[in-house]
Amino acid sequence: MRSARSGTAWFMRGSRLPGDTPAEDSRAHRYAAIVRLLLRHGRSDLVSGAGLDEYASEPAGDSQQTTDQAEAFAADLEAMGPTYIKLGQLLSTRFDLLPPAYTTALSRLQDENEPFPAREVHALIEAELGAEVRHLYADFDDVPVAAGSLGQVHRATLRNGREMAVKIQRPRAREDVREDMATLARLAALADKGTGVGRTYGFRRLLHEFERSLTLELDYRREARNLIRFGELTHRHDRLLVPEPVLELTTGRVLTMSYIHGRKVTDVGPLGLTDLDPGPIVEQLFRAYLRSILVEGFLHADPHPGNLLLTEDGRLAVLDLGMVTSVPPRLQDKVVRLLVAIGDDNGEQAARVLAEMGQPLDNYDPMAFRDDVSHLVSEAVAEGPELRVGGVLVELSRVSGTRGLRPPPEMSLVGKALLNLDRTTEHLDPGFAPAEAIRENVESILRGGLKTSPGDLITAALDAKEFTAHLPRRANRIMDSLADGELRIRVDALDEERLHTVLQRLANRLTLGVVIAATILGASLLTQVPTDHRVLGYPAVAIVLFAIAILGGVALVAWIVITDRKVARTELRDRRDVPRL
Repeated sequence: MRSARSGTAWFMRGSRLPGDTPAEDSRAHRYAAIVRLLLRHGRSDLVSGAGLDEYASEPAGDSQQTTDQAEAFAADLEAMGPTYIKLGQLLSTRFDLLPPAYTTALSRLQDENEPFPAREVHALIEAELGAEVRHLYADFDDVPVAAGSLGQVHRATLRNGREMAVKIQRPRAREDVREDMATLARLAALADKGTGVGRTYGFRRLLHEFERSLTLELDYRREARNLIRFGELTHRHDRLLVPEPVLELTTGRVLTMSYIHGRKVTDVGPLGLTDLDPGPIVEQLFRAYLRSILVEGFLHADPHPGNLLLTEDGRLAVLDLGMVTSVPPRLQDKVVRLLVAIGDDNGEQAARVLAEMGQPLDNYDPMAFRDDVSHLVSEAVAEGPELRVGGVLVELSRVSGTRGLRPPPEMSLVGKALLNLDRTTEHLDPGFAPAEAIRENVESILRGGLKTSPGDLITAALDAKEFTAHLPRRANRIMDSLADGELRIRVDALDEERLHTVLQRLANRLTLGVVIAATILGASLLTQVPTDHRVLGYPAVAIVLFAIAILGGVALVAWIVITDRKVARTELRDRRDVPRL
């Protein structure tokens, strides 16, 4: 961590210009840091396209996408501050955009930082909760047990003796994030407008997704609700444990929850696991996450082993539910169909499901995509019990991006969550087979997905009431129109306006071409007419007609080129403006 943070000075160096205000100076430094990052990692096209050459102070060099460079890129993001650390963590889930070396390096980004002073901790708690720390807690440890880029955690004890973990947000975390997001938003808009890669991937859309995720993560009240919700989803599993928040001592910037003693899963070696019975723990963890994602639509997007603790009584505690997203019902059904297709070694069906889920780009190749997916599924199923479904979903997302199909963001998050689960289960119980566990739970998942809530029943009843109320009148209108011979059926199979425009442009070009050809033919015939007025040995009238024909031909070619390019740009802009998932 120290070596990564030492790069901050390299990124942020620069001199303040005379007359610059502190805000302008801060913005200039942020732009300069991002420009240096892009130049160092081989994206000078973004710098030029966004019009930021004035901030570039180092030549761009050719770079290869190697593991060392990916690690350097992750370290550089880490040195730039909390917003960029979170951005890197989000990018680690976009397997359709980044090569494997980069997603792997970014997934290991450490959200750690130096703790801020205890007096600031006390001041923030008192401002948020409206009382002094000594009146709120019977005991409060000023030394944090963990410090991240957005906040830190302290141990405390309530008046009733319950041991608590108090998570406090850094004093300027929201302000820093807001300023960083404003800088990134301007650069994303410039990149989308001025670069080909920006128009292809839509940086503003990606940034909006990131901003929404980070804004929700900065609200500790939402994390408290996530803890309650996930606790309800796992309450029937006796081997799983979720911290309980104390809502009376929780605000948007302070979160008080039960403190759980234990060791990180990654800190427990093979000898330590011999004292446990990991089978039931792993089965319950996998079953709980499958039901949470595919039935309840509740996705804990970051269940990596570092967020899981093994307690002294042999239970598994799930921590840090700040990064949670919803999986809509339509996507839940498609993910279930995709998992079933993978389990059945049906690559064709898997490709169809992915095509329905994704958004085709201009370079989408459906045949190559189907072949790649079929090959990938076959290779994965050939692994037998060693099949890791999370890894397969990650590779499918990567194949989609390579073949021009943009998967929905939730798809990548589901793949990342299952990939982390695969790693956890492999560490705790190497003999656990995730694919077999999915097959065993498919029936209960489908049964849960078929359940209908009271609200859905009420909506269906209202729709049925409206249908039956209007049906007789609408049926009578149809029958009357049919009896009077006035029934008409309109089918919009073609864009009539566009067809009319194309035909008119074609007719104009043909007419002009015929006129030019007739002029050339007339000029050729006039060369045989005897006359005293000659130019270059030919009748002057013929030469004039030849000149008119040449000018007309040049004008026709120019008109065709200009109008075709204009139409192509308009169609491309219309396709980009279509809303995408």
